[in-house]
Amino acid sequence: MRQAASAKRRTQPPPRLPRECTPFLDFVQALRRHGFAVAPDQTVSFLAAVTLLGPKSMEHIRRAAIATLAPPVDRQGTFDALFRAVFFGEERVAAVQREEEEEIVVKDQGGAEAVGEILLQREKGGAHASATERLSTRAFDNRERSLRAFQRQLPDALPRRRTFRHLRTRSKGMIDLRRSFRDIVHADGDLASPRLRRRKEIARRLLLIIDISGSMREHTDGLLELAHAAVQAVPGTEVFTIGTRLSRITTALRSRDRAQALERAAASVDDWDGGTRIGPALKAFLAVPRFVALARGSLIVLASDGLERGGHGDFVDSIRRLSALAYRLSLATPLAGDPRFRPETAALASILPWLDDLVDGSTGEALARFILSLGRPAPRAAVVWKEEAHAARH
Repeated sequence: MRQAASAKRRTQPPPRLPRECTPFLDFVQALRRHGFAVAPDQTVSFLAAVTLLGPKSMEHIRRAAIATLAPPVDRQGTFDALFRAVFFGEERVAAVQREEEEEIVVKDQGGAEAVGEILLQREKGGAHASATERLSTRAFDNRERSLRAFQRQLPDALPRRRTFRHLRTRSKGMIDLRRSFRDIVHADGDLASPRLRRRKEIARRLLLIIDISGSMREHTDGLLELAHAAVQAVPGTEVFTIGTRLSRITTALRSRDRAQALERAAASVDDWDGGTRIGPALKAFLAVPRFVALARGSLIVLASDGLERGGHGDFVDSIRRLSALAYRLSLATPLAGDPRFRPETAALASILPWLDDLVDGSTGEALARFILSLGRPAPRAAVVWKEEAHAARH
């Protein structure tokens, strides 16, 4: 009978939400489609708030949505437009989209969230940092570089952090009271030596953000081969690409065969060699709670030339927020490979105080050497480049 009851429970369909919940869930889906980061627990809180209020007007529902779904202040107009579109049947304004606005797409094939869109203001850019989106695909040459040494050294080279899990140890640990007392009971009050334990240590997460815009075209292949080696060497490594879109390619790079992994990465990214929107792409990264969790306490390496188009306000603000999240934040730029390079552009000078490192990223080998040195302490980027500028003047 017990087996029959268990089989009956397995065959029963999962419980369905009441039909009255459909508009509220449609509203949440609309928010996600337009770039709002809405977690599942926020959706549950929204439905609970509506139930608790027993709303007498649509204004009550709107206020409950604002209180539980927490839309950003600068996107309140978009939020209200979607609310009217779902609940009043008004023509969808596509997030109060103006003619001069563009969108940046967050692409994550390894996650469960829908593709998000973040609306941006159009700005005029320079020749190297164009805002024009050009969708294309990339065919990688089947080049087998010797990255085995990098893969072998990387797990021991990264700085480590202590987890909440414990391991048994024979020395240099704290007393494991539970196991020690259990041994005392089993030995009728005798204990030759106490049992010890220590916190388990693991390598800190490595988070690579690779600029694949047109100005970085000659460096992209080597950087992605290095990213594949890092993903293979250290579990938990994450890789994103930025250009006119933000794409997570970690899943594609988990294939052990390098050529196959790069082909999958090429197929999963649509904006190879296009324009540059570094600031908005990083802002889109920070708008997704899952991605923020990946950045917290991580070693973040941004491989980019830093040639942001137009205003660099989003770029500076995103770097400041990443600096607060990361254990160490580094910018690897190909421009630093030139001995005459100085971080004197408006964007680089503004982000320099928030960077731990500003290093040469002109080749995969140079970036590999830097990543292998992340476990060693170093002066902050502002101090290093101040000394460089002083040495150049004298």
